[in-house]
Amino acid sequence: MVDTEARAQLNSLRQSIDNIDAALIHLLAERFKCTQTVGRLKAEHGLPAADPDRESRQIGRLKALAEDAQLDPAFAEKWFNFVVAEVIHHHEQIASQVEDSSGSEPRA
Repeated sequence: MVDTEARAQLNSLRQSIDNIDAALIHLLAERFKCTQTVGRLKAEHGLPAADPDRESRQIGRLKALAEDAQLDPAFAEKWFNFVVAEVIHHHEQIASQVEDSSGSEPRA
């Protein structure tokens, strides 16, 4: 059986992990609010959903940050690619909605 001190330490660490997970979810929500606005701006001005040059620069920047933070840079890149794929999907949906609304009834 696990002793009481070890159990208390485990519970404390898990509480910290839970707090970090909650913070990450809130940060991702804020990030996606910003990217939704970017998607609307791109759609309204006919810009493409993806920006490979920016994505490449971001990958380099995030990999360097990961190294400095002693996080596996390959993991940081995988995470970023996952998020960017979702962002591009959202941008494509927004562009489609903007196209649909501009092709609807003429404005008075």
